Amino acid sequence: MAEEKKKKEEQRSIFLQCLLILLLLLLHCSHSNGAPSLSSDLAALLTFKSLSDSSNHLLTWNSSSPFPCSSWLGVSCSQSRITGLVLESLSLSGASIAPLSNLTELRILNLKSNHLTGPIPDLSSLAALKLLFLSNNSLSGPIPSSLSSLSRLYRLDLSFNLLSGPIPLSLNHLPHLLTLRLNSNNLSGPIPVLSLPNLQDLNLSSNSLTGPIPPSLSSFPPASFAGNPTGFPTTTTVSSSPGSKPDQGIHHSGMSHAALIAIIAGDLAALLIAFTILFLYFWRKIGSKPPSHHLHEGEKIVFSSSPYAGFERGRMVFFDETPARFELEDLLRASAEMLGKGGYGTAYKAVIQDKNIVAVKRLRETGSGLGKREFEQRMQILGRIQHPNLVSLKAYYYAPDEKLLVYEFMPGGSVYALLHGNRGPGRTPVWWEVRLRVALAAARALAHIHTASRSLRLAHGNVKTTNILLDKAGTARLSDFGLSMLGPSSTARDCGYRAPEAPSAERPWASQRADVYAFGVVLLELLTGRAASEMVDLPRWVQSVVREEWTAEVFDLELLRCKGIEEQMVTMLQLALGCTATVPDQRPKIRHVVRMIEDISSGGIGDASVSPSLDSFDSVSDSPSLSEESGQAHDVTLSSCR
Repeated sequence: MAEEKKKKEEQRSIFLQCLLILLLLLLHCSHSNGAPSLSSDLAALLTFKSLSDSSNHLLTWNSSSPFPCSSWLGVSCSQSRITGLVLESLSLSGASIAPLSNLTELRILNLKSNHLTGPIPDLSSLAALKLLFLSNNSLSGPIPSSLSSLSRLYRLDLSFNLLSGPIPLSLNHLPHLLTLRLNSNNLSGPIPVLSLPNLQDLNLSSNSLTGPIPPSLSSFPPASFAGNPTGFPTTTTVSSSPGSKPDQGIHHSGMSHAALIAIIAGDLAALLIAFTILFLYFWRKIGSKPPSHHLHEGEKIVFSSSPYAGFERGRMVFFDETPARFELEDLLRASAEMLGKGGYGTAYKAVIQDKNIVAVKRLRETGSGLGKREFEQRMQILGRIQHPNLVSLKAYYYAPDEKLLVYEFMPGGSVYALLHGNRGPGRTPVWWEVRLRVALAAARALAHIHTASRSLRLAHGNVKTTNILLDKAGTARLSDFGLSMLGPSSTARDCGYRAPEAPSAERPWASQRADVYAFGVVLLELLTGRAASEMVDLPRWVQSVVREEWTAEVFDLELLRCKGIEEQMVTMLQLALGCTATVPDQRPKIRHVVRMIEDISSGGIGDASVSPSLDSFDSVSDSPSLSEESGQAHDVTLSSCR
């Protein structure tokens, strides 16, 4: 009896909702003679609510509300029409998107992270739509060709669904598209030749796409296509006829499987014998060397496996009188752990006598053209530069065939790992206050480098998030400064941070203006949560968002959970874009950048004059507020974001 009563109540509720919708439609027809209006938009939303909101998250959607544009959750209006709908992570379910096609003035549709099912309906009536986010649902079926009618679309995100079939070539009819995310679906067939001149963000990974990557998309990183049976064009393989067996090529050559196995086994046996002979030979050679050569081999084991041309002893030179001293032999006996390889050498963590931990950078090739006197003069310059936000150079070792730099060890890792590591479930968010502290610390360190010498115009030369490290207290410290003085990097300078005026040929080069550009890219990483090394051009991508449609899409979703910081983030974004100006003379000096960040950190709004290109930044009328577009619960407080 109770179940029958509950079922009747549900049927009655649905009947009343349908009756309400019908009344609204009748009112709309009688007052506007069929022309779309706010009342017709509201009727479409109520239909959508009745079909999808089984969890009752849209309780504010009440037909009796006098101001639906300000009181209905996720709804924003312009000129008496609904233009924004942001309903992210609200457990909406069912195949219920179709009623939203009646919102003909809609510019932003965000239904991310719900439980919506069924095919994507015909949305061609949404001619004004600019942002379409349907990711993290259970939508199925093909990508409808009707999406090509949305000619004003800038961002299309259909990732993490169950979509199948080919990627339609009709997407080429979206000339303004900046973002295309179709990853983590069941899409199949070849990757079409997409000709989208403004496309900056592409992700087709984790599908069943086959064949080569078209030249028009070859500029995007391999991660954009990972998880597919596809890739950049490789050497052509010989194909067999449909009726042939997989091992046809082996049988055709007259070679049996047994013969092939015997040949491989013979080769392995020969290699094993040769390796054993070489091992015994070099083991005897090592045992017969004098003590200095023992030191040579020990160093080889600790720091590298490459052979030396010769060995000449040098000495450790310290810059600070207070720390415990050690010699090269202590380094060789220390337990060593490789931290990473870079263009200027390999870095190791070394534990000396079980208590003194240092970071050692081995400069095997860098500076090879410098004589001892010139090398030591440059080391003296770097050793004198001390600041609380710089990783101090403690000592160096020079020999003709070996150069070592000894730094303080930073146990907190890099800001790159902090921002981009473990982006999956269980990640601890990096809140705005932490990012502000990192930005200010790095700016102060860079300003100190630029003003450390009156006679020399010093520059860092390699500013990036992997070179901003955290000490045991969590304080950001800028590392690897001044290595460009020693010679060219063995690898190309990281293009994500490279200033437009930097020479294309790798040679010793650095400038203070280029440092400011690279620091601006670091600020963009802190704001967007996107890795500069994985983007085609992070400043250009952000500029395109600002120029075409300022929305919360540019900011890291972790930051959008915080209230009361929108103005600070916007000001910081203006500063970052000013730092990454194409013309070097238009970039602010780093001391001005420090003052700006200090002002932002203290609660001020800063001086936006550093970025004159953003005059129209606040003039976009159809952009929802950050809290609306984030789709997060509105009861999040600022204290939860510290």
